[in-house]
Amino acid sequence: MTLAFARRMWALDCPSLTVEAVTLMYGLSGMVTIPMPSFLIEHPKGLVLFDTGIAPAAIDDPVALYGQEMADALGITSTPDQRLDRQIAALGYKLTDVTHVISSHLHFDHSGGHHLFPQATFYCGQGEMRFAHFPDPLGDFCFMPDELAVMSKFTWREVPGVDVDLFGDGSMIILFMPGHTPGELSLKVRLSSRTFLLTGDAVHLRAALDQEFQFPLDCDTKSSLQTLRRLKRIAEVEDTTVWITHDPDDWAEYKHAPACYE
Repeated sequence: MTLAFARRMWALDCPSLTVEAVTLMYGLSGMVTIPMPSFLIEHPKGLVLFDTGIAPAAIDDPVALYGQEMADALGITSTPDQRLDRQIAALGYKLTDVTHVISSHLHFDHSGGHHLFPQATFYCGQGEMRFAHFPDPLGDFCFMPDELAVMSKFTWREVPGVDVDLFGDGSMIILFMPGHTPGELSLKVRLSSRTFLLTGDAVHLRAALDQEFQFPLDCDTKSSLQTLRRLKRIAEVEDTTVWITHDPDDWAEYKHAPACYE
């Protein structure tokens, strides 16, 4: 196989959440503000989205969508220009240009924009869809039944518990990283300038990766720890930049749209 590259990758600017730090990692205190990015990747065979963030309606009116209590707990900060549909349009694309949507998992802050792309082929990890419809009680608030009902009508491909080369050329590898949810996925993107590993929620904070602390609401602690260790091994042995997508320092360090990586 001749290895190829994705052409360009944009980190789409995003709303942020301000939450109690201990909800992200044991031992922390106070509040922390975290990003909720999506990533748009241009490839000769298609335009790919990794995650779709929160629903655009939550940017316009989070209380109407989530209720006062949940909206207050999330501490959503955003502007109208941070709606996913408007960001894609600002880069010169139509929503119908998106051909593939890779869903790290189906929590509302990663899949809220899925409904914008009914023409795309969607990817989720093994067991994710079933878990989204029948979640553990501790984390059932993370799934939105109305959103799931719309998604169920789309074309889905389940990643069957192994890593999958999306286009068969090494440019985008979907990594099976269970633990946070049963079907958690990460994405390795090979560009000509550098390679990124986008973690999704396989890990939430850089400190959690360094110290191997699983997320308090992970559905499977043992699998989460194995995934954390796998991420660390990849970072050690491959020329790959691990981008922890909820980590505020990572978000501050790397470029955002309209700037891109090529």
